[in-house]
Amino acid sequence: MTFAMLRASFTSLNSVQQWGFGSVSPAHATQLMHANVQPHVLDMRMIESVNNSIRHLSPTEIRSKMKRRSLRRVSIKPSSGVANDMHSGSDWDKAEFVLEELRRQCDTPADLLYRLVEDMVEEMKAGLAKEGGSKDYKMILTYVDKLPSGKERGHFYALDLGGTNFRVLRVSFGQDGSTPVFQEVSIPQEIMLGQHEELFDYIAGKLAEFVSKEDSSYHPRPGCKRELGFTFSFPIKQTSIDSGELIKWTKGFAVEGTAGKDVVQALNEAMERRGLDMVVTALVNDTVGTLAVASLAASKADAGDEVMISVILGTGTNACYVESIDAIPKWKGPKPSSGNMIISMEWGGFSSSLLPRTQYDEALDAVSVNPGEQIFEKLLSGMYLGDIVRRVLLRLAEEAALFGPSVPPNLLIPCILGTPHVSCMHQDKSSDLQEVGRILSNVLGIHETSLELRKLVVEVCSIIAKRAARLAGAGIVGILRKIGRDRSKHDGSSSHRTVVAMDGGLYEHYPLFRAEMKAAVVELLGSEVAENVLIELSKDGSGIGAALLAAAHSKYSRYGW
Repeated sequence: MTFAMLRASFTSLNSVQQWGFGSVSPAHATQLMHANVQPHVLDMRMIESVNNSIRHLSPTEIRSKMKRRSLRRVSIKPSSGVANDMHSGSDWDKAEFVLEELRRQCDTPADLLYRLVEDMVEEMKAGLAKEGGSKDYKMILTYVDKLPSGKERGHFYALDLGGTNFRVLRVSFGQDGSTPVFQEVSIPQEIMLGQHEELFDYIAGKLAEFVSKEDSSYHPRPGCKRELGFTFSFPIKQTSIDSGELIKWTKGFAVEGTAGKDVVQALNEAMERRGLDMVVTALVNDTVGTLAVASLAASKADAGDEVMISVILGTGTNACYVESIDAIPKWKGPKPSSGNMIISMEWGGFSSSLLPRTQYDEALDAVSVNPGEQIFEKLLSGMYLGDIVRRVLLRLAEEAALFGPSVPPNLLIPCILGTPHVSCMHQDKSSDLQEVGRILSNVLGIHETSLELRKLVVEVCSIIAKRAARLAGAGIVGILRKIGRDRSKHDGSSSHRTVVAMDGGLYEHYPLFRAEMKAAVVELLGSEVAENVLIELSKDGSGIGAALLAAAHSKYSRYGW
């Protein structure tokens, strides 16, 4: 199939939550903070109503319009004569103090970001030198040494297992008019908490049902099997392109007898028990899959662009990139023909003392399931941004009585305010900030708010989002520097443009975040170098990307890097 057809199929294929994060009900708030559980999605109509008004604008135009709204460092005191019961007894001087303190603590000037970039590069080098060499980055060898070339042909499958549902896909490459076929399957609770053979037998059974509906044109050639890309979004120790040992279950799974075992072997054995002529060709994560989808797009465009980096910014965050095998001292195997290997950084673990953290970040970290870990992720991923904003508003309620004489009860509920709420409030363009008022009322139970108070809330959202976006931009520049793509062509950098593939709801559905992140990259690289760095959305790495990598690493056909 053509790449255009693949892109046209993304919406129907991506039946998982569009944002990848959201608010939760009070009943689930505590569970979310203390377990690795994906939150519920926000009504997308609210998000789209905000995004549609600015979707046609460039990042520069978006940032310019927001600046003209004078939401930065403006006085939040209500003007004389403003009558609003919500302000009665409130301490606006204290509120301004809290806000100015937040601005100062979250500030990310270029000189700070440059120093963070240097720290990132050093940690990357340490993690490549030996296992456990970096205190922050795992720098995992993915054993993916080739990306799709665009020459892939045939029918390939993907299994996307990362939560209480899993997806099965069939993608046909090189055949115009073919559309990806997929099925989503729920996993019963008793299977999630049962024995490992029960889980993999259940999955194999659903795979068998899926292929049983195919006509003979999809049957494999004699002596061949159907080939499957397996996206397994749980912690593993990968040992080859088609093998990896489970470290531990997360996301509500507690399957017995699986820790330390090869998940690919377990699935292959289950498929054999079912008599299914299918084999796992590639074990990948969604970040690597995103790189694969972008690589196909670049090969189809035939513009000479090189896809070198992919970043996920959604519920969580991670990055992977193409590294020269000569720069990986801990690699002890034969040199791959491509001379490259994709490294999964697990960059959410970055914990430099230079990171601009606040008391709100520290409090959130203290009650998380992994205190002291994933510090970078807790500053910029969709799982946490909404709750950071909530904690700031809670302090304003407690110390400045900003929302009335008593603290609104909903402000005390962890995670009740989701990152989609923050996005909608931050990007509210109405003259009276109507969306802000609606979210404050419907979500936090704060009613009849003044325009001045709504402006304050938008300012809090802006500060937290801008810090997150600029840190993400610094992370991208850190990778570019490590692989020598942070210089102009005249200084020895590649003559090809470098593509950074992005996926995740935070990046896709939060235009102001996206604009701030790209602006930080331009600021750190300089405009001349930044012109040769393309930051582009690349969707469904966990589905189509996995099928692509199965094709690129086919046991029956070989394609070049």
